[in-house]
Amino acid sequence: MARKVATPAKARSKPAGKPKLSHIDSRGQAHMVDVSGKHQTERVAKAEGKVIMRKETLDLVIEGNALKGDVLGAARLAGIMAAKHTHGLIPLCHPLPITKVQIDIFPEHALPGFLVQSTVKVTGQTGVEMEALVAASIACLTIYDMVKAVERGMRIEGIRVLEKSGGKSGTYKADA
Repeated sequence: MARKVATPAKARSKPAGKPKLSHIDSRGQAHMVDVSGKHQTERVAKAEGKVIMRKETLDLVIEGNALKGDVLGAARLAGIMAAKHTHGLIPLCHPLPITKVQIDIFPEHALPGFLVQSTVKVTGQTGVEMEALVAASIACLTIYDMVKAVERGMRIEGIRVLEKSGGKSGTYKADA
């Protein structure tokens, strides 16, 4: 029978017992994490969301016949702007010198609707997952806003982080 060898406390990657929330202090109060001691590394996060709509609405947007104009162009710009302003929307996010925001929007006839993906990059002391999530969310909301006159029953679903890299916690990839 194999014996378990105790791992010294300093060698453990995560504290034993209950996981610790980084934005909650020892008194249970929300606080902004001090990242001043972290090394600057390249950090990239990718997030996605879906806008589900009727086939007729999807076709209208693809054909460029929406009443308000270029739906997908407006959604891309809104997503980029949102990523840059995340720290003003999410109370404990750090303002970051973002170096790249990319919004990709794919028509998905199987949904039917659009798959929105955002990629955000920074060289800094903290990650950009929140920026990627906000970018994808706002791009989806902009699509909704631009075509709600045609269909109010659209749904926004599946907002999630697809992957992130950089920093102490390394790489994360969501399950398919």
